[in-house]
Amino acid sequence: MKSNNNKSNNNWYVLTGAPCSGKTTILKLLEKRGFQIVPELARVYIDEEIARGKTLEQIRENELVFQRKILELKIDFEKNLPKGKIIFFDRGIPDSDAYFKLCGLEKDDFLDQAIANCFYKKVFLLDFVEYKKDYARTESREEQIKLHNLLEASYKKLSIPLIRVPVVPKREIKQKLDFILKNL
Repeated sequence: MKSNNNKSNNNWYVLTGAPCSGKTTILKLLEKRGFQIVPELARVYIDEEIARGKTLEQIRENELVFQRKILELKIDFEKNLPKGKIIFFDRGIPDSDAYFKLCGLEKDDFLDQAIANCFYKKVFLLDFVEYKKDYARTESREEQIKLHNLLEASYKKLSIPLIRVPVVPKREIKQKLDFILKNL
C-alpha cells in the first residue's frame, strides 16, 4: 500500500523504533531547541487512565479496543496540527500496523484507511538499545526485537523516506540529535 503523498504537503517527521530506542529523549532535546513535538499518545492515554484509577491490566484487557483507541487518538490529534510547521512525532499512524501485527490482531479497513491517508515528510527509525521495563511497557526483549522489525516493514511499504538512526552511547545522545537534524 502506498501513502498518498499528494494529499498532504506537511513538514512532519516521525521518530519510531522499539521501546528503549531513545525516542522520548530525542524529542525532549528537540523541544528544548524550540521544535513542536507530539508525545507518544499511547503513553499519554495510559497515564490519563491510570490517573482515573485504572490499572494497566484493565486498560489493556482488550488489546483490539486499546490499539483502536490509540489509532483514533493519533488520527484526531493530527487533524488539528498546522501542516507547514516542523513537527516531530513519537510514533506515527503506521506504527499501529506494527502493533496490530505484534498483538496478533487482524488489520481492518479503518487501519488501512488511516495509513493510506497519512503522510510524513520523513521517518527516523531509531535502533533499540538495552531494554528497560516500566509501568507502561508490556513487551519482552523478544517482542522489542520483533516490533522493531515490524515497524521497519510497516514504513518501508509506504513512499515516505525512512532513515535509520544509528545507536550512540547515551552520553553522546547529541550526536543522534544532530544526525536527525542534518537529515531533515
